[in-house]
Amino acid sequence: MSSRSPMPTADLKTRPLGADDLAAVVAIDAAEGAQPRRRYLERRLAQALRFPELHAQFAVEANGKLSGFVLGRLLEGEFGQTEPGLRLEEIGVRTEARGRGTGRTLIAALEDWGRQRGALEMRTTALWTQHAMLRFLEADGWRLGRNQVLDCVIGEEELGSARERPLASPDEERPGDANDYSARGANDFEALARDLTEVRALNAADLDGVARIDRRLTGGDRSRYLRHAIDEALAESGIRVSLAAIVDGSLAGYVSATYILAPEGDSGVRTFRSAPEESVMSIADQYVGRLGLQLGPPAWKGLSPGLGARIEGIPAHDLIGSSDGFRRPGYMLSVEPSVAWVRGPHALSLALPIAVERNRQRSVPDIRRGRHGDAAFPDYLVLAGYSRRF
Repeated sequence: MSSRSPMPTADLKTRPLGADDLAAVVAIDAAEGAQPRRRYLERRLAQALRFPELHAQFAVEANGKLSGFVLGRLLEGEFGQTEPGLRLEEIGVRTEARGRGTGRTLIAALEDWGRQRGALEMRTTALWTQHAMLRFLEADGWRLGRNQVLDCVIGEEELGSARERPLASPDEERPGDANDYSARGANDFEALARDLTEVRALNAADLDGVARIDRRLTGGDRSRYLRHAIDEALAESGIRVSLAAIVDGSLAGYVSATYILAPEGDSGVRTFRSAPEESVMSIADQYVGRLGLQLGPPAWKGLSPGLGARIEGIPAHDLIGSSDGFRRPGYMLSVEPSVAWVRGPHALSLALPIAVERNRQRSVPDIRRGRHGDAAFPDYLVLAGYSRRF
């Protein structure tokens, strides 16, 4: 951990960061990166309130005014480490308060907090273009870490390609035909491949299974770290809800609808647009709906034509959470001719939604600025699908 921080300046007062400091923290952070990240900072403050034993968040005041802040988190098992450490997540100092020891006072407070909890080192990351931050870290005694960042392009490397070695499994666990007479023992009721592996969303009840797999891979027990990692992933991820209903018959009506909720607000990713309120990407809700008629089997040589209407788009206002940031809301209404071909267990489908109406709606920043943004809609889409019954 850094050990070159000087003693705090007399007129600087260090205290825990509170919920009432959010506006000042957002302003300091925005002045540094020119990208308001209110939703991100709100989530970090909320996590600190839920798990105060893991999070250290301090403020420094000068003459009764908040001059800087620091966010830190105790590392329990990240990066395969077995010893506790401390991660410097965010640090910010008002422009007029720089050069007066504010930043080093914050680092010293974070060091003391981590040392009391057995942390032996402190880690952080910074972009090589953040010259002022790199100079500050160097002056404070930080050095380049030992971690290496490895990239793997899935489409061009061994992982995910034909060169990847297949995973072998015991005969009694391998997928196969319900009557596989080549196996060593009787397996008249052997499960099919689709019955052996279930793919679904992770939930909190999976902790024990995840920890068991992790112990096999790492040789250590990181249950505490995994518990908090899963909790943060579930608490901070977007919520997705899908609904679908299909009516069968020789001449069938169909209706389906999907709405994806994204309550997180903005992603914190820069857009490099000139307008301050559009400096980061918004995480927007999305929706699609279909309604029409399909000539069901038996039809002409297994072909089933259909005709329907389709609407899809991005709303200007999310159902849950903030709608700030840059987005291009609007919708496209299409006529959707389709055809399906069924032969035994195989089914092919092809749909060609053709746009008849395109409406680029105004976003929240557009409304505030009294303008109407740009957009680009396709003239048509080609949607193809294949399914097989087992």
